[in-house]
Amino acid sequence: MQKKKELIRDLTVGSVPKTLLSFAAPLLLSGLLQMFYNLVDMLVVGRFVGTDGLSAVAIGGEVLQLMNFVAMGFSNAGQILISRYVGENRRDKVGKMVATLFTLLMSISVVIMVTFLFGYKGVINWLNTPAEIWEYTRQYSVTCVYGIVFIYGYNLVSAILRGMGDSKHPFQFIAIATGINVVLDLLFVGGLKMGPWGAALATVIGQAVSFLFAVRLLYRNREQIHFDFKLRNFRLHREVLGPLMALGIPMVIQSAAINFSMLYVNKFVNTYGTVAVAVTGVARKLETMLGVITQAVSAAGGAMVAQALGAGKTDRVPRVVGHALWIVAVPASVFAVITAIRPEWLFGLFSDDPAVLAMAVTYIPVALVQYLGATLRPASFALINGSGNSKLNLAVALLDGVVARIGLSLLLGIALGWGIHGFWYGNALSGLVPFLIGSTYLFSGKWKKRAKV
Repeated sequence: MQKKKELIRDLTVGSVPKTLLSFAAPLLLSGLLQMFYNLVDMLVVGRFVGTDGLSAVAIGGEVLQLMNFVAMGFSNAGQILISRYVGENRRDKVGKMVATLFTLLMSISVVIMVTFLFGYKGVINWLNTPAEIWEYTRQYSVTCVYGIVFIYGYNLVSAILRGMGDSKHPFQFIAIATGINVVLDLLFVGGLKMGPWGAALATVIGQAVSFLFAVRLLYRNREQIHFDFKLRNFRLHREVLGPLMALGIPMVIQSAAINFSMLYVNKFVNTYGTVAVAVTGVARKLETMLGVITQAVSAAGGAMVAQALGAGKTDRVPRVVGHALWIVAVPASVFAVITAIRPEWLFGLFSDDPAVLAMAVTYIPVALVQYLGATLRPASFALINGSGNSKLNLAVALLDGVVARIGLSLLLGIALGWGIHGFWYGNALSGLVPFLIGSTYLFSGKWKKRAKV
C-alpha cells in the first residue's frame, strides 16, 4: 500500500520569500492550467466556429463565473479559517470545517443549478445577448451549469488542502481536468463539429474527473483531517459555522459584487455588437494570464498571514505583504511590455477577424491600467483575507464591485460619452480600490489585534 504523506505544512517557519514562493509556485501552475483550461474553449471554438461562437463562449463564461461567487467566497473563507486552526494546532476544528464546507457548498450548488435551469432565458436576455449568438450562448451556459456541482466541489477541496499548507495536489487535479478538456474540445468541437455545446460538455467532464480524484485524496488521508467521510457526519457544525458565516458572507458579497458588476458593465458592452463582445471576452481571458499569478500570490500570502496570526508571529505579516508585492510586479511588467508591443498577435491567437484585431489595438491603454491594479491587489487581499477581517472584506466588495466599477463605467461610458472605452476604463480603474483600502489597513496596525495572544 502506498504510504500516505503528511498534508499539513507549517508556513510560519523559514524564510518568508522562500516559503511564499514555494507555496505559491504550485498555485501559480494550477492557475496557469486553470487559465489554459478556460482559454481552450475560446481558442477551439474561435477557430472552428468563428466570431459568433467565440462571442457566445465569452458571454457564457461570464454567466458561469457569476454562479461561482458562493463557492469562491465560502471556499476562501474556509481556507483562511483552516490555516488559522492549523496555526493554533486545532485539528479537530479542521475536521469540522471540512464537514461543514462539503455540506454547505454541495447543497448550495444544487440550488443554484436548479434555479438557473428555470431562469436562464431571463439571464441571457438581461445581458443583451445579440440575437445571432443567443442559441450558442444557451447551449454553452446550460451545459456548463450541469457541472456546477463539480466546480463547487473542486473549489472546496482545493481550499481545504491550501488551508493545510498543501498547494501541490490542487495543481495535480487541475492538470487532470485540463488534459481531458483539451482532448475532448478538439474531439467534440474540431472533430465532431458540436460547436459551443461540445466545448461545454468537455469542460463538465474534465471537472467531474478532477473532483473525483480530489475527493479520493481526502478520503485516503481522512485521519489527518479528522473527518471520516461517513454519511451521518456530513452536517453543519455550529462551532465552526459561525466563524465561516462571519468571514464567508462578506467574501461571498465581495465575489458576487465584482462578478455582478462585471456582468452589468458587459450588458452595455454587448450592445456594441459581436465584434465588441469578442474583443472584450478575449481581453478578459488575456488578463487572466496575469490574474493567475496574482491569485496564487494572494492565496499563498493569505494562508501565511492566517497561520502567522494563529501562531502569534505578527512580525512575519508585513514581510509577507511586502514580498507579495514585488513578486507580482516582475511578471506584470513583462505582461505590460508584450501587450503594448504585440497586441495583434495576442488577440490573433483567438480570432483572425480583421475587425476584432483592429478594435483590439484600442484596448492597449486599458490593459496597462488593468495590469497596474493586478500588481497592487494581491498583497492587500493577502492581509485582509488572512487576518479574517470580515468588515473590511465587505467594504472592498461594495466599493470595488458596486461604487467604483459600476459608477465609473456609467460616468465614463455614458455621462462623458466615451462609449465602449469608458466601460473598459471603469472596470480597470476599479481594480485599484483594494490596494487603497489594504494599504491603509496595513499601516494602521489594526490587524495585529487578530493575532493569537
